[in-house]
Amino acid sequence: MSSARPEEQTKTLSALGLTAQGGREAEITGITVDSREVMPGYLFAALPGGSVHGADFIATALELQAGAILTDAEGARRAADEIAESDVALIVAEDPRQTLAQTAALWFGRHPSTVVAVTGTNGKTSVSTFCRQIWIEMGEEAVNLGTTGVEGAWTHGLRHTTPDPITLHRVLAEAARQGITHVAMEASSHGLDQRRLDGMILAAAGFTNFTQDHLDYHKTFDAYFDAKMGLFTRVLADDGVAVVNLDDPKGPLVAQIAEERGQEVIGVGRHPEARLRILGQRFDATGQELRFEWQGRSKLSRLDLIGGFQAENVLMAAALTIGAGAAPDEVFDVLRHLQTVRGRMQLAATRDNGATVFVDYSHTPDSVGVAIRALRPHVIGRIIAVVGAGGDRDRGKRPLMGAAAAENADKVIVTDDNPRSEDPADIRAAVLDGAPGAIEIGDRAEAILRGADMLEPGDALLICGKGHETGQIVGDAILPFDDVEQASVAVAALDGRI
Repeated sequence: MSSARPEEQTKTLSALGLTAQGGREAEITGITVDSREVMPGYLFAALPGGSVHGADFIATALELQAGAILTDAEGARRAADEIAESDVALIVAEDPRQTLAQTAALWFGRHPSTVVAVTGTNGKTSVSTFCRQIWIEMGEEAVNLGTTGVEGAWTHGLRHTTPDPITLHRVLAEAARQGITHVAMEASSHGLDQRRLDGMILAAAGFTNFTQDHLDYHKTFDAYFDAKMGLFTRVLADDGVAVVNLDDPKGPLVAQIAEERGQEVIGVGRHPEARLRILGQRFDATGQELRFEWQGRSKLSRLDLIGGFQAENVLMAAALTIGAGAAPDEVFDVLRHLQTVRGRMQLAATRDNGATVFVDYSHTPDSVGVAIRALRPHVIGRIIAVVGAGGDRDRGKRPLMGAAAAENADKVIVTDDNPRSEDPADIRAAVLDGAPGAIEIGDRAEAILRGADMLEPGDALLICGKGHETGQIVGDAILPFDDVEQASVAVAALDGRI
C-alpha cells in the first residue's frame, strides 16, 4: 500500500508541517507515492529513485487532480512546465523522503504509546519478537513488526521488513485502534537509508551487530554502516535510550555515537562495561541456563532456546523493554517463558534415532558460521549444514557463506535458496568455491531429504537460509516451499510414518 485516505479526513499543508512555494495553503485529502492512486486533493510525493524519478509521473497526478506535489529541486525542474500550467501547491524539499515520512506521521497521528526499534545485520527479528513476548508476559498489548509481518496481540501482513512510511504509519494507527500499546519494530538498512522511519517517536533503539550483507544496495561497508547509524543519529531523539551490543567490533563506536547525542546507553554482552552483562551459559539438548548481571547484580534464568547467541538477543530485548520503561526485575522474571522465534534455530523435526533437524534464517557469512557454532554445544554428534545463497543479491558473500559452512559443520550440502532471475547453477558454483568438499544438490527438497537421511544418533541437521519463508523465488514466480514443512515430511518419510 502506498496511499492513505482515512474516512473523510482532510488536513491543511500547514497542519502537516509543509510550506508550499509562495506560501500557498491547500486542503489535502490523502497522500500517495503512486500517481495512479491520486484522487482529487491528494498530495503526490514525487520521489527520486535509483533509475526513475517520481517527477516523471507528476503529469498523471495533475490529470487526476492532485492538490499538492512534494518533490526535490530536480523533480520541480523536470516537471516545471506541467506545474506552471496548473494551480497545484508545490513543496520542494531538500530530502523529500524524510519530509514524506514526517508528513505521514502527522497525517495518521495516532500511534501506540511505546515503540522501540532495532537495527543490525542479524538478530532483528529475534530481538523484536522477544520484546513483544516480554511485554505480553507482563500483561501489555504488544506486537512486533518486521520481516514476519505484524505479530502478537494483533496481526497484519507486510511486504517489506521496514514498510514505506505511508504503510508504516497506517499500520501503526490501526494497531493503536486495535488497542495495541507496545510495538517493537525492525529497522532495516534500506528502510533507514530511504528515511522510512523518520517521523517515528521511539522510546529506545537497539544495535545488534554489523557484518557483510546488502552491498548490492549500499555498495560499501561505510555506506551500509552509516545507513544503520541513522537510527541513532536521526530517528532516536536525544533523550532516547540506545541499547548496544558491546561485543560487536562496531559496538563501542555505536555507543560513542549515541553518547555524543546525549542518549542514555545500555551496553549488552560480555564486555566488562556492559550494564546488562552475560556471565556464563550452560547448554543442554533443549536450551540453556543463563547467568547474567544487571548493573552489578547477578541473575540466573532458564532459556528454552537453542544457540548461545540467543542469550545476546534475549538480553538485547530485555534492555530495550527496560529502556522503554519496564521494571527490570519484572522483565528478568519472564525471560524463562520466551519461545523460539519462527524460523530462527527452530526445531523442525526429530528422527526416531534421536537426531534433530533445525531451520534457521542465517543467510550471511557471519550468521551461517554463528548458527552452526551456536548449535554445537547442544549436539553430541555431527552437524550437517544445508546452505545456499539468494540470486540478484550481494554476490561477494556467496563463497564466504560456503566457507563459513565448511569451516564449522562436519558435512555441507549446497543447494538452491531463492535464485530469482539468476541461473541457480551459477549461484551454487559460487558457494562451492568456498566449500569445495561440499555435496551439491540443486533441488532444495531433495537436499533436505538427503541431509536428514545422513543423520545418525546424536547428529543434527541445520537448514540455513530461508527460515520462516513459505515460498521459493524462481524467476518471477514464488513457488510454495517451507523448510520446516519439508523437514517434517522428509523425516516422516525416512522413518516410515507416512
